[in-house]
Amino acid sequence: MPFNLDKFVASPSVEELDSLKKSEIVKVAKHYGIEFQPLMRKDEIKRYVLEYLVDESILPSTVLETAITVPTDNTFELKRLEIEMNKEIRLKEMERERKERKEKGKKEREMQMQKEKEEREMQMQKEKEEREMQMQMQREKEAREHEFRLKQLEFGVIKASDPKIGLDTGGFDVSKHVKFVPKFQEDNVEKFFNHFEKLGEQLKWPRDKWSILVQSNFTGKAQEVYSALSIEDSMDYDKVKKAILQAYELVPEAYRQKFRKYRKADTQTYVEFAYQKERHFDRWCASKKVSTFDTLRQLMLVEEFKRCVNDDIKTHLEENKADNLKEVANLADQYALTHKFGKVGQTQNKGQFSRPNKKYGNSSGTTGNSGSQSGSISPTNSGKNNQIQVVKRTTRSAQTKLPLKT
Repeated sequence: MPFNLDKFVASPSVEELDSLKKSEIVKVAKHYGIEFQPLMRKDEIKRYVLEYLVDESILPSTVLETAITVPTDNTFELKRLEIEMNKEIRLKEMERERKERKEKGKKEREMQMQKEKEEREMQMQKEKEEREMQMQMQREKEAREHEFRLKQLEFGVIKASDPKIGLDTGGFDVSKHVKFVPKFQEDNVEKFFNHFEKLGEQLKWPRDKWSILVQSNFTGKAQEVYSALSIEDSMDYDKVKKAILQAYELVPEAYRQKFRKYRKADTQTYVEFAYQKERHFDRWCASKKVSTFDTLRQLMLVEEFKRCVNDDIKTHLEENKADNLKEVANLADQYALTHKFGKVGQTQNKGQFSRPNKKYGNSSGTTGNSGSQSGSISPTNSGKNNQIQVVKRTTRSAQTKLPLKT
């Protein structure tokens, strides 16, 4: 229901005044000519109106007692503090939201940077793999071309002096000598190389052309190994020979094992067996480049030394490939100290071990001397002690077999 100023002026009341809005109370105050500040609160303006009506005897003075009191200074202070506190809370919330946005933006940037980094790394890896693949394909292409030209050279399609082959034969026609290269035999590779080298010396083949000639008859694994060599290595005869021999496990250790493990076959004569045994020994010595008595002496001593030491130390010595007894001993001591095999010189020795006396059931390996170590036999008392043990055992055995006399 709209406010009617004339009706209120005709019959003013506290109840109706309390129900009015601030704008309506302002109209009443202006009607009565009451001075007030526009920024004043509603309760303050209403109190001015009530005081005016009491002063004009329009309303009784008791209405001032029941009227709403104007807030004191403490009320204003509390209100101000409340506003400031709300403002501070709002500022804190805004600061928290700002930090959250900043942190979120930072995380998004880091994720973006990480993603870009991973993409760059993947791209770099991809480019690297592509380059490696291209280089590999190029190397394979060059190797195939080189091998094809060598085959052409072998069959006389082109001359060795052709610049496309990349060889300066110095007037030596390789194609004319290829037919003298012996047939390659995978079951006797060393014989092939020995035969080839003898022909090379007899026919006076230039040493730098041996690699071209020797590969012409390669088959099987040898051909694969040669194809895998680089162009530079494939032009070096010694490197080609070494690679082929390694592929067929024709290394010093293999020769040594063949010499040691070779046994006479039933179909062999002793002369044939001795010849093969000698060949294995000569190959072993040749692979170790034994040419003097001292080198042969060192070869035998080192082998015997390895046979007498612990398996782990033996493996370590094999890996280091020492050919001098003094060097081998130093390496063994270093390994024993590093791997805590006890005191130096106390590692288990294959050449010194206790063997049980199976004939007489002596499991300890000792003689009658209880204070002696396992496996040790006194050179002076061993025969006497054994005789005493035999007599005692024979006596006991006879006593158990004889019938009891009544």
